[in-house]
Amino acid sequence: MHQASSGKVLVGILTGSPNDLPTVVKVRDTLTDLGIASEIVVASAHRTPDKVVAYIERAHKEDVQVLIGCAGMAAHLAGVIAGHTRLPVIGLPLSGGVVSGLDALLSTVQMPPGVPVATVAVDGAKNAAMLAARILALKFPEINQSLEDAAKKERARYDQTADEALAKLTAK
Repeated sequence: MHQASSGKVLVGILTGSPNDLPTVVKVRDTLTDLGIASEIVVASAHRTPDKVVAYIERAHKEDVQVLIGCAGMAAHLAGVIAGHTRLPVIGLPLSGGVVSGLDALLSTVQMPPGVPVATVAVDGAKNAAMLAARILALKFPEINQSLEDAAKKERARYDQTADEALAKLTAK
């Protein structure tokens, strides 16, 4: 972990259902790879709204810097979070339901004026984590270095011939 984090949670990840955890853990894993401490809390905007508000209050006391709301279908979680804080809120709409996440995307992105939620793609767990890291990098220079290192690694992955890439894929 970075000195910025030193094990202290900087990103709170809330998800509306335990069923969402297979996608949501990808947010945490990406943050961990960048050296950023985070935590996942299952709290539903509809079923456990008091738990959502209690977490936001605790996040303020514990100096959490960014909140990510992950939800499918009606996807009101990120908006509820944004309505209770001035911290940056990232919405991660999740697929499922009859329209494969389009409902979640629209519910997350269409926020009223003055209640912003930065929204990533449906099931865009890695981008939610990367956006949180970019926000944190404004305050913590060492996180910016982790982002630079990750970008170099990603570029190297694409800076190879097709034969080299196929050889790596078949070796797995």
